[in-house]
Amino acid sequence: MLKADAALWWKGTVVGLHLESLTWGEFKKVFFEKYFTVDARSQLIQEFTSLRQGDKSVAEYAQHFERGCPFVPAIAIVESEKLRQFTDGLRPDIRHDVNMADVETYMAAVNRA
Repeated sequence: MLKADAALWWKGTVVGLHLESLTWGEFKKVFFEKYFTVDARSQLIQEFTSLRQGDKSVAEYAQHFERGCPFVPAIAIVESEKLRQFTDGLRPDIRHDVNMADVETYMAAVNRA
């Protein structure tokens, strides 16, 4: 449920929309255009593409990675790109093990790491 400012924005927005046929994707597009400016989206993309495992566990890194995926659909929806981005951010020793296992999917890489 939307709260405060978002609820007021939504009440004003629904006037011009056909709610019966509004898809989740269309809602997200309208919502993101309102609450994520071009600069904010650019920053989120930069944070996602520079995300590294560092001192995080693989599970923590994967969780951060998953949170960033919706903001970079060009990477998130192409399995090979998602896999590459994830493995590039792993610590070198873990990345080596994952690469040697010749995994083909993001989930296989997470499980292998």
